[in-house]
Amino acid sequence: MKTRSALLLGSLSAALVAFALTSPRVVAADKVDPVADAKAFQNFFFQKFPDVKHEDFVNGPYSMNADMKRQWQEKEEFPPYEFALDAGKEMFATPFKNGKTYADCFPNGGVGIRQNYPYFDEKEGKVVTLELALNRCREANGEAPYSYVKDEMASLTAYMAFTSRGKPMDIKIPDDPRALAAFENGKRYFYTRRGQMNFSCASCHVQSPGERIRAEVLAPALGILNAMPIYRSEWSGMGTTSRRFVTCNSQTRAVPLEPQADEYRDVEYFLSYVANGLPISGPGARP
Repeated sequence: MKTRSALLLGSLSAALVAFALTSPRVVAADKVDPVADAKAFQNFFFQKFPDVKHEDFVNGPYSMNADMKRQWQEKEEFPPYEFALDAGKEMFATPFKNGKTYADCFPNGGVGIRQNYPYFDEKEGKVVTLELALNRCREANGEAPYSYVKDEMASLTAYMAFTSRGKPMDIKIPDDPRALAAFENGKRYFYTRRGQMNFSCASCHVQSPGERIRAEVLAPALGILNAMPIYRSEWSGMGTTSRRFVTCNSQTRAVPLEPQADEYRDVEYFLSYVANGLPISGPGARP
C-alpha cells in the first residue's frame, strides 16, 4: 500500500510539475479547468491519507500526527493567538479619523466573509486578498497602510477569520480569461522549483506532508491557508499568509518576493480555490 501511494504521489507530482513548467504565462481559457484541478487535488490527499477526516486537513500538521494533535488541543484551551484576536476585534470596531470603520468597506460589515477571500476583481483584472483589501480600506479613509506580514494586519485578519470559523471556503473564478490565467499562474508558482535547494512549494506540502524536515512536521497543502493567520512558535508571534510565503521562500534559499506581489496573490488564489468546501479554521497556531 505504501509503495502504491508513493508511486501515485511521484506520478502526480511529476505530471503537475511538468505541466506547470511547460504552461505559457497566459493560458488559453479553454485549456484551464479549475474544477477538475480542485477535484484531483482534493482526491489525491483524501486517498493518500484515508484516515484523516476531510475537514481535519485544515489543521495542518496536527491532522498528520496524533501526539501533536493532543498537544495542540490542550493549547487551544488558552490559544497563543488570543491576544491578537482580542486586539483585532478592538481595532476592527475603532473608527478611523473620519468616523468610518472597516465595516464600511466590506460586505456584511466584514463579519463572516473570510471564506470569500481572495477574489478576482474583474475591474482591476487582478486577485485581491483580504490583507490587500484591508489596506485599501485604510488608505481610502485617510489612514496609513499596515505591514502586510504581521502585527496589526495579523490581528485584523485573525478577528475576521474567527468570525468565519466553520464556514466552508468559497472562492469563485469568474468566466474571465484573466481570472483563469491568475489561477493557472498560481498553480505554476506552486509547482515550480526555485532557490539553492531547488524546492517547490509542492516538494514539502504535496510530496512530504506528515514527514519531518529538521524539527518541523510538514503540513499538507490542502487547506493550508484555511487556518491563516497563524501564531508560530518559530516567529514568537503572529503572521499572515504573506509572511508564510516569504518564510517558505527564505527557508528554501530562494529570493522572497514583496508581500502582495502578483505571484503571491495568484498562488493564494490557487491554494484557496482547491480548498473549496473545507472549513475556515483561523486563526491558527503552528510550531
